[in-house]
Amino acid sequence: MAVGVFDLLHAGHLHYLEQAKLLGDHLTVVVAHDDTVRQRKHDPVTPHELRCRMVAGLKPVDEALIGNPPSQPIFDILPLVEPNIIALGYDQEHAEESIRKNLEERGFGHILVTRVEGLSDDLDGTRKIIARIIERARQNGDQ
Repeated sequence: MAVGVFDLLHAGHLHYLEQAKLLGDHLTVVVAHDDTVRQRKHDPVTPHELRCRMVAGLKPVDEALIGNPPSQPIFDILPLVEPNIIALGYDQEHAEESIRKNLEERGFGHILVTRVEGLSDDLDGTRKIIARIIERARQNGDQ
């Protein structure tokens, strides 16, 4: 299982999902609910239904679904997905030990939590891409 926002899909997302797929034979991706994104990061550029559809179309992905809203516990999705492994992206702020502890407390201690390698590219994140676009727009506006 892999989790993420996947707003403005880019090469870093694809790399993350390719790395996650290498860990097993089936990859389910949980796309963050819009309300969760708003609460934890920012207003999403694209709604969760479209983000989920785009992620589902990627080659490494066997199944994509929308995660729970923030009013529901995030671990409630585990009985539906039944993962053996949770793959975290290199830049995700999730604390691995905290996740392991919560999994153990909820009876999911058998699930392995691992962090995958990042893409060695300067445009491997949505915020980096947006910053580059803004920078170029400013440069072009100054001409």
